[in-house]
Amino acid sequence: MPETPDPPTTRDMVASGYPEALVGIKAAIAEAHVRAARTVNIEMIQLYWRIGHIILDRQQRHRWGTKVIQCLSTDLRAAYPGRRGFSISNLDYMRRFAAAFPTGPISQQPIGRLGWGSVTILLDKFDTPEERAFYAARAAQSGWSQAVLRDRIRGRLHLREGGAPSTFERTLPAAEQPAAQELARDPWIFDFLRLDRHVSERDVERALVDNLAEVLVELGTGFAYMGRQFRLVTGGDELFLDLLFYHVRLHRYVVFELKVGKFLAEHTGKLSLYLSAVDELISDPTVDGSAIGILLVTERNDHVVEFALRGIDQPMAVSRYTYRELPSEVRGALPDADTLVHGVEAAAARARRQLADPDLTTLQ
Repeated sequence: MPETPDPPTTRDMVASGYPEALVGIKAAIAEAHVRAARTVNIEMIQLYWRIGHIILDRQQRHRWGTKVIQCLSTDLRAAYPGRRGFSISNLDYMRRFAAAFPTGPISQQPIGRLGWGSVTILLDKFDTPEERAFYAARAAQSGWSQAVLRDRIRGRLHLREGGAPSTFERTLPAAEQPAAQELARDPWIFDFLRLDRHVSERDVERALVDNLAEVLVELGTGFAYMGRQFRLVTGGDELFLDLLFYHVRLHRYVVFELKVGKFLAEHTGKLSLYLSAVDELISDPTVDGSAIGILLVTERNDHVVEFALRGIDQPMAVSRYTYRELPSEVRGALPDADTLVHGVEAAAARARRQLADPDLTTLQ
């Protein structure tokens, strides 16, 4: 009988490259699982969209009513007993989905890359196609969870994005301006910081770094954090950048300069100095574009900002930020008391439907 070989020692395993191979295999398995799940989700969204169109067509041509939908739900559940998704409420969402997005192919649209739960959120929250399309595109691009999507809707992101005065239109190529306008948000809302009203700039910086995960979610995809009070030395003098990031899609460094208080014209001069230093000292001219500057202030006179930016030939925006409550113009876009009451009642009715209908919770 042949002798059983001794098991390899740890040293033998390391020398043979086993640990690296194991990590690589695990990564490949995880990537395959993600791709498979994404494929399944896309197929499900396409199926729901097709079912919704069939229902819409029959309602228009044969005047299908509630009883027919009830019968359809019963028959589909009987035909596919192990499959969820064919409840009365979910079939109605499919109908609304097809009505809201009438043209295909749905898989080539941002909404077709979202989870079904995110789709139902957009159907519930918005009546206009422009708003639905805005949030669907951002959610698909950034991979937002349902919680992040709800938070962005609550913060009225579609009213804030691109709202800050900037030099982007005349300092950036047209192809890069859409991504840059995402940085020209006004205001930035850092309500997760839970700071007191009277704080210093360093307090805000420290809180942002302490809550870096939430900050990166607020910034969106493509940001790599480089440092706080990032030190540069030029001609023997030290410069300290409040917050430095790298935007991997734009291939540009992004400098955030924080000011607690009202915008002053000299702020743009200081930020311009920082951008020039970044371009000269750390950017790779063969790969990176000019650095982008975002000046964050708590108050701003737009006329003064406009004059100050006229002499700036670098990509720069002046945005407001808040860490306590929504600003007045954003609060003004929120529903009034009567609408809120109606919304609460609708939410309560939806909750009652969910208790009787597991599809609405398990599929989200």
